[in-house]
Amino acid sequence: MSITEFIHNPEALMFVFLSVCSFAAIYMFTVPFFSGQKLTGRMKYVATERDKLRQERLRELSAGSSGTLRTDTRGLMRNVVEKLNLQSLLSTSEMKEKLKMAGLRGPKPQFAFLFFSLVMPFIMFFLVLAYLFFVNDMGKPVPVRIIFALIAGAIGFYMPNIFVKNLIDKRQQSMQRAFPDSLDLMLICVQSGMSIEAAFGKVASEIGRGSIELAEEYTLTTAELSYLPQRHQAYENLAIRTGLKSVKAVTTSLMQAERYGTPVGTALRVLAQESRDERMAAAEKKAAALPPKLTVPMIVFFLPVLFLVILGPAGIQISNM
Repeated sequence: MSITEFIHNPEALMFVFLSVCSFAAIYMFTVPFFSGQKLTGRMKYVATERDKLRQERLRELSAGSSGTLRTDTRGLMRNVVEKLNLQSLLSTSEMKEKLKMAGLRGPKPQFAFLFFSLVMPFIMFFLVLAYLFFVNDMGKPVPVRIIFALIAGAIGFYMPNIFVKNLIDKRQQSMQRAFPDSLDLMLICVQSGMSIEAAFGKVASEIGRGSIELAEEYTLTTAELSYLPQRHQAYENLAIRTGLKSVKAVTTSLMQAERYGTPVGTALRVLAQESRDERMAAAEKKAAALPPKLTVPMIVFFLPVLFLVILGPAGIQISNM
C-alpha cells in the first residue's frame, strides 16, 4: 500500500488513531511510577548548578583580566543562528525570560529557539504545499492552495512560542499548587533558627514530591545565594524564573528583610495564607465554570441516550402493534 492509498484509507487512519490513543492511555497510567526517577534526575541536574555558577564566576574574572573568553564547540543550530545574526534580529530580553520561566536555561535553548523560529515556517509551508499538490488538492485551485501553505508557514513561526508558553503554564501550575506548603515549611525552618540558604535547601529537598519544578528553583536560589555578589539578585532571579505574583511578593519581603532587618516569620505566615486563599479561589473559579462547560456534552451525549431508554420500550410496543 502506497502512502497516498494509506492516507485515503479510513480503516488505516482509524487504526493509527486507535494506536495513538492506546499508547496515550498506557503512558498516562504508567508515568506516575517513574515520577521518583524523574525527581532524582532533575535534582542531580540542579545539584551541578553550584559548580556551574562558580565556573561562570571564574570565567568572568578571567575575562576581566584577559578580555577574552574561550568559546565552546559550535553546533549546527548555533552556526546557523550566528551566521544569519538571528540574535540581534529575534532575540529579546522578554524571550530570554520566557525560556527561563519554561525551565530552559543556558545558551543552547536560546540557539534552539531561534533556529526553530527560522526553520519551522519553511517546514510547515513545504509540508502543506506538498500535501495539497501531490496527495490531496481538496478540490481547491492553485492560488487557494498556495494561500493555505502560506498560512501554515505563519503558524509554523509561532509554534516555538506556543511550545514555550505551554511549558510555562505547566510549570506555573505545578509551582502554584505547592507554593503555600513550601512557605509553611520555610516558616518552620526560619523560626527554628536556620539561615535563608539552609531553609531554601531544606524546603527544596522536601517539596520535590509535590512539585519538581519548585524544588529545582529553590535549589538554584540556594546556589545563587552562595555565589552571586548581591543577595537580592538571587531573589530577583527566582521571581523572574517562576513568573508568579505570589513568589514575587515573597522575594520582595525577603529583600526588605535583608535590607532593613525586619522579621521574616510574620511576612512568610501572611504570604502563605494569601497564597493558600489564592489557590482556593482558583479552584472555586474552576468549579463555578464547570456547569456551563458540561451543558453541551450533556445535550449531545447524555440526553439522546436518556430519551432512547425512556421512549425505546414504547416505540417497540408501537411497532409490534
